[in-house]
Amino acid sequence: MVARFLPPWFIPAFLLLLYPTLRGQAGETEKIHWSFQRHQRPAIPQLSDSSHRFWMRNAVDAFILARLDREGLWPAPAADRRTLIRRICFDLTGLPPTPEQIDAFVASRDPLAYEKLVDRLLSSPHYGERWGRHWLDVVRFAETEGFEYDRHRPGAWRYRDYVIRAFNEDKPYDQFVREQLAGDEIAPGQVDMETAVGFYRLGAIRRNAGNPKVAFSRNEVLSEMTDSIGAVFLGLTVGCARCHDHKFDDFSQADYYRLQAFLAQTQEHDIVLADTKTKADWESRTQKIQAEIKRIKQALETAEGENRLRMRAELAQMQRGLPPPLPTISSVHDVPSERTPIHVLKRGDPDRTGKPVGMRVPSALLTAMTPELPLQTEAPRSLLAAWINDPDNPLTARVLVNRVWQYHFGKGIVATSNDFGINGSRPSHLELLDYLSNEFLANGRRLKPLHRLILLSSTYRQASRSPDNALGRRKDPDNRLLWHYPRRRLDAEEIRDAMLSLADKLNRKAGGPSVVVPVADDLIQLLYDPKQWPVTADAAEYDRRSVYLLVKRNLRLPFLEVFDQPDAATSCPRRASSTHALQALELLNGPTTHRLAGAFAQRLEQDAGSDPASQVERAYLLAAGRVPTPREKELAVKFLAKQPLSEFALAVFNLNAFLYVD
Repeated sequence: MVARFLPPWFIPAFLLLLYPTLRGQAGETEKIHWSFQRHQRPAIPQLSDSSHRFWMRNAVDAFILARLDREGLWPAPAADRRTLIRRICFDLTGLPPTPEQIDAFVASRDPLAYEKLVDRLLSSPHYGERWGRHWLDVVRFAETEGFEYDRHRPGAWRYRDYVIRAFNEDKPYDQFVREQLAGDEIAPGQVDMETAVGFYRLGAIRRNAGNPKVAFSRNEVLSEMTDSIGAVFLGLTVGCARCHDHKFDDFSQADYYRLQAFLAQTQEHDIVLADTKTKADWESRTQKIQAEIKRIKQALETAEGENRLRMRAELAQMQRGLPPPLPTISSVHDVPSERTPIHVLKRGDPDRTGKPVGMRVPSALLTAMTPELPLQTEAPRSLLAAWINDPDNPLTARVLVNRVWQYHFGKGIVATSNDFGINGSRPSHLELLDYLSNEFLANGRRLKPLHRLILLSSTYRQASRSPDNALGRRKDPDNRLLWHYPRRRLDAEEIRDAMLSLADKLNRKAGGPSVVVPVADDLIQLLYDPKQWPVTADAAEYDRRSVYLLVKRNLRLPFLEVFDQPDAATSCPRRASSTHALQALELLNGPTTHRLAGAFAQRLEQDAGSDPASQVERAYLLAAGRVPTPREKELAVKFLAKQPLSEFALAVFNLNAFLYVD
């Protein structure tokens, strides 16, 4: 009744006044949020039903089945071997199995045939290319700086190759983290270490007419680095505390800037991989041009109007006159004399500085309150890496294990894989997440034993359809409890790579400078400088795996873009999987599809001769891993009676049986 007589502004104003008190109370609750608690050591569920014991292969199944049992659900039947080999080949390598590999696996009587298949794929060099791509999504990998100029970063591809090698070598995750956060502090001058800290150079950067040192730009760079560390390694949206205390998690604005303080003396550092004489010769040849470029950049800072436009054109012309750059690593290093004073910024504005802060990890993740580290602390990022890798840190292993689970099942145990905070999703199987995290730590933080544990489970080997499980469709329509294997569409790179494989055109060369493939001229003309798209001279390079194509922020390849390739503006925790008309148009009319359809048709003639029925059967074996159904075969043969083989090959690229994995 009282509320009827209050002015309309009273209740919002009253709540605003109470906000600090309410947040303080909420903070006490948030400190015990599940993700901030140490890993538990859950007992493996024991199920008495004999049929359950027959289905379970390992502890993963016990946790999944116990939850299904509580909900009155049951798992789907096992997938057949043809389905299973196609699923796991795409899962671990991003490439389809050959018909010969499928036939051998299906016919094998070896009781360990599946286990041997898993081990063979984990040992394949293509494993690192596939799983390295996942990591590159998360760390927002691109080879250009974005914004208007979208300048290319020299040698950025070296970070990509470092990641792929790390996955193939099964580098322990704590070492992988330490190298990316502090490799230059750990082993200065070592190429791999200097390359790894290229992690800090992956974000977009606004050059402000060539001056990266102004306060605003420096603040943007530090904030981007800080936000990425939070999302990638901790699974926290720390960036939400840049302008104010986090609205949901127990993460204050001061916590944000204390975390940023670990990066205060981190500066860009391009390392030229050449001997002294070579560098001296290059500098001598470019000295005059470099001086003129510097003069123009300085003048640009004060130019307006037509002068600015004229000078920018002149600058572009001068830059084009430079000889090709020497081999370079995009890296960082500590420069204590250029340490940025870190303050709590009012509303995140670098012109409104509040109290100064030093280095300290977030309060919510401290077991006891510790003082800020002094500004003169040596190797600050090594200390940050040590804390992130600490076995008592409750987030690091959980976040990584959850990512691995997500890429195997399409969705993580925590669906919001970059947000383990209060506003993120609750874990579907918290005890399983902790069990896997403990196993991961016990196995030296290596990924391949973790893959093996998941892939050998009955949970992973389920069929994607469970026709008699109507209760599951009603109670768990999103399949969060995994009562069947989740069917998925191939991602952009998998589609392109699989088309190359079917056409027998895939160039399996690994590593090295990124490939720049031809694109429509109207796209190139949209760039700040059309010469920023220097097409690779060797046409054989165009058929390399998609992970080796140039990633330019201001020009994404249309084929990959329509199939949900991320734009690398921010960390991509999970690829979208959309369905829209542009995808069909690209698959039916795109130049890539037509070129490869012609090559696929030639292969079918070579493999199956001129008989249409044999051609159809071979096409389905290559594209779908199975023979066509009688109806599919009948329709395809009729089609070939009126249309050329290249048109049939194009149609095969558009089949759901090719584009989806069961």
